[in-house]
Amino acid sequence: MPTHKAKSLSVSNGCGLFRFLAETPVMTNNPPDLVFDLDGTLIDSAPDLHAALNRLMETQGRRMLVLSEVIPMIGDGVPMLVRRALEATGGVPGDYDEILARYHVIYGSAVADLTTIFPGVAETLETLHRAGHRMGICTNKPEAATHAVLEALDLARYFSAVAGGDSLAVRKPDAGHLLGTLDMLGSAPERAVMIGDSHNDIQVAINAAVRSIAVSYGYRRAPVEELGADIVVDNFADIPAALARLNGTA
Repeated sequence: MPTHKAKSLSVSNGCGLFRFLAETPVMTNNPPDLVFDLDGTLIDSAPDLHAALNRLMETQGRRMLVLSEVIPMIGDGVPMLVRRALEATGGVPGDYDEILARYHVIYGSAVADLTTIFPGVAETLETLHRAGHRMGICTNKPEAATHAVLEALDLARYFSAVAGGDSLAVRKPDAGHLLGTLDMLGSAPERAVMIGDSHNDIQVAINAAVRSIAVSYGYRRAPVEELGADIVVDNFADIPAALARLNGTA
């Protein structure tokens, strides 16, 4: 079980800033297993999600959405994404299920045309991999699309477990989604850290009694300081230093 260690509120490593928002337990297992959110944490997928939604809106005779409208819609899974887009453009029609199925086809045909990896992600994942961290993905994105985008961006090789929004009976922020991902990794809550950008990512960690790191960029509808993460980092490249703090080695 972790013990506790006092720390300062804000620490600079010379390259970036990470902030401690609560008393953080020192993890005694080294290195910890890491579970990442995908959209908004590892990848900037909003442009492809936006494009797919507008292709869908065109089939429905709806107005086009702007990117700034779509970003706050992301994070709760595809059914909610499509529902929010329909609500924003005139309402949800009776054939919603057919429209949702059409969106899956549209997005599935172009999952990585406009999607990019956030700065520092590829290099930091390589560093974490070389350090011996086992890594998984816990995302509300459908599993098939998750695998497709990870392969397209050459990130799949880093993850030995992937749990999409349709992989289990529940999805984030339900604790079962993260616990199921940890089962796939052969891990346990006390040996893990959840890393994400949104309420669902940090809340699932809280619900599963898992330590958490929030990135200050990404997609969310509330200030990052309000999420309740143990540590907030402004740059993905700061995650190894943040993990060292959680592990009591820095």
